[in-house]
Amino acid sequence: MLIGEYNHTLDAKRRVALPAKLRKELGKKIVITNGFDKCLFIYPVKEWQKFSEKLSGLPVGQADIRGVNRFMFGGAMEQDVDSLGRILIPEFLSRFAELATKIVLIGVQNRVEVWEEGNWKEYKERIAGQADVLAEKLGEIGAL
Repeated sequence: MLIGEYNHTLDAKRRVALPAKLRKELGKKIVITNGFDKCLFIYPVKEWQKFSEKLSGLPVGQADIRGVNRFMFGGAMEQDVDSLGRILIPEFLSRFAELATKIVLIGVQNRVEVWEEGNWKEYKERIAGQADVLAEKLGEIGAL
């Protein structure tokens, strides 16, 4: 399971070293794509295959489903993890997520999210302020 929060630096070539704990779970090849809330999603290849099968099983007659498919698959790229444990973040994905030098990697169950540090801090504060409401919603669906 991918968990934890890691502050890292994006180098001038848009490479980031994956933390050892995440690297072990991700493997030697990953898929990186557009995420939601101005972040990127990184999936181990097996998890990406599961995710893509779920999306492929949805009806393409609905405009919102076509849009999500285009957003996720159109932005996706396979990347090899190099011998130093780094990945390259493509320029168009870096622009999408507004990545600067300081970034944060977040383990979220079956994926890693890549955030620009300021965007992550802002999002985290907003969610923390809604914790009680979110807990109630989780209780309503039986998750808590």
